[in-house]
Amino acid sequence: MGTHPSNPSKDLATGRLLLDLVGDNQALLGPAVSAKYNRKLPFLFKVLSINKALSIQAHPNKELAKELHAKDPGNYPDDNHKPEMAIAITAFEGLCGFRPLGEIVFFLRNVPSLRHLIGEDEVTHFIDNIEGHEVDDATEVQSRNKRNLKRLFKALMSSSQHDLEAATKILSDAASSEGKDFAGGGVESTSGTTLGQLIVRLYGQFGADYGLFSLFFLNFITLAPGEAMFLRADDIHAYVSGDIVECMASSDNVVRAGFTPKFKDVVTLVDMLTYSYAPIEDQKMSPTDYPYATLNLASYTSGSEAILYDPPIDEFSVIRTSLKSGGSKATFDPLAGPSILLCISGRGKISVGPTVQDAEEGHVYFVGASAELVMEATDLAPGQEFVTFRAFCEMEDHSNGA
Repeated sequence: MGTHPSNPSKDLATGRLLLDLVGDNQALLGPAVSAKYNRKLPFLFKVLSINKALSIQAHPNKELAKELHAKDPGNYPDDNHKPEMAIAITAFEGLCGFRPLGEIVFFLRNVPSLRHLIGEDEVTHFIDNIEGHEVDDATEVQSRNKRNLKRLFKALMSSSQHDLEAATKILSDAASSEGKDFAGGGVESTSGTTLGQLIVRLYGQFGADYGLFSLFFLNFITLAPGEAMFLRADDIHAYVSGDIVECMASSDNVVRAGFTPKFKDVVTLVDMLTYSYAPIEDQKMSPTDYPYATLNLASYTSGSEAILYDPPIDEFSVIRTSLKSGGSKATFDPLAGPSILLCISGRGKISVGPTVQDAEEGHVYFVGASAELVMEATDLAPGQEFVTFRAFCEMEDHSNGA
């Protein structure tokens, strides 16, 4: 959902493209957003239902995006960066960022197939240079640790297909047979049982793949419904299972390296990553109450809420609104920029000025700048909620910095 030229949204009644609508009426974007983002929405809004794992990937920063687009516009169609945010609708599993270095050292010692695939010399070099300095926060030490992590990850991703297939056979057999003792019993964040089950499941989806061994490098993250994580440009990640709402800067650039039949660019991926290593909790977001929504009395008594997910970038923020009883209502102050609203459950009405529309699961609406928005739950079954997600961009200091 958005104005990206590869597949711009359109009005289902008239067939008019959203790209053309805002291009012809810049007041819908607001002057600041229109000027900064070249008369287009600066974000893409998506729903992903992940039954089969999505690729291990990263999105280039602005400088690298321009280089890749100039060199290979077929595979890199945009010159823009692509930070993104994922908000769980159902229970979610994913990979995000590099594990703490102590965990990687543990797996190198306890997963023979991983050690053999990378090579004993590279493993020994990494452990000798890392051990004792895993959590040293001195700038010079962190830089050296990142260089060593890059060297190790490059050795993994550069191993031959023949060696990968041989190592995968050993890995999958161990994952199937060792139970809780797999991978030395795992680490605090990811048990041996969990890792073994992941290996078996992902091997069934992709066969011999570098992504299987990346599990020992990358944080495994789970999100409960309503939890979220933010991914900066050059952050490595993969989505394993679950339903999410995703918002990102307006770009289709993806650098892939595993769990995919699509174009892979391992050299670029290895070179571009930040190699930041941290516990997975550092990637999760802390949403807050949205301060510019007024709930009526029925909303307060029913436990309804409007929650803001506000990442540290200009292009987008997202509001999740849940109205939990019929007659519950939320009135939103006008925004100085555009927004797209998606209903994922329940039924209700949305009003912008004199225009009133029925809303139900799967309905999507564009809301122009400077418009007051009112949402009201209607005809809810027992236990049902009227839940919407609203992605927006606003340059003025009205939405807590978004």
